[in-house]
Amino acid sequence: MKLLYFAWVRQKVGKQTETVDPPEEVATVSDLVTWLKGRGEEYAYAFEDASAIRAAVDQSHQPFDASIKGAREVAFFPPVTGG
Repeated sequence: MKLLYFAWVRQKVGKQTETVDPPEEVATVSDLVTWLKGRGEEYAYAFEDASAIRAAVDQSHQPFDASIKGAREVAFFPPVTGG
């Protein structure tokens, strides 16, 4: 699965993209975030306030309880605002 990080999420994680193979029990966006937080300090820092992050699964905005089973791509980004 390819992960994409945008804006300050990318800055905190320290990379724009990566390919991961999460364990079978990682079934939702929320599970993925929890798993990522355990991968290192930079992930824990980036996802410390998950309510400030939005997710897209295969380029479709999804809530954190959405399934990621079979997903090819998950993107994380801060809320988008207009001006």
